[in-house]
Amino acid sequence: MKFVAIFLVVLMACFSFAPAATAATGGIEGFIIGCCFGIRSAAAHNDGKDLHWREWIRIIPIADLVGMVFDAVDGMNGMTTQGLANQYGSNYY
Repeated sequence: MKFVAIFLVVLMACFSFAPAATAATGGIEGFIIGCCFGIRSAAAHNDGKDLHWREWIRIIPIADLVGMVFDAVDGMNGMTTQGLANQYGSNYY
């Protein structure tokens, strides 16, 4: 269990300080992001976007429930991708 926690912390540290990928890239970064966060995050990363904290929180076992509630409330309130880009900046969305 400790190994998994240490691995996830190291993985998060490696990718949180790395610049966003340039267009038409993928490779191991695209694979890991797609595996951990899903196809939307991998595609956005390949388009040069950074991962938002609400996506990073998904790899923390209990905290991901908080992120799910935030996402569900925003979905219920009709939040769009353009709304997220206006709120958090176009670097993420």
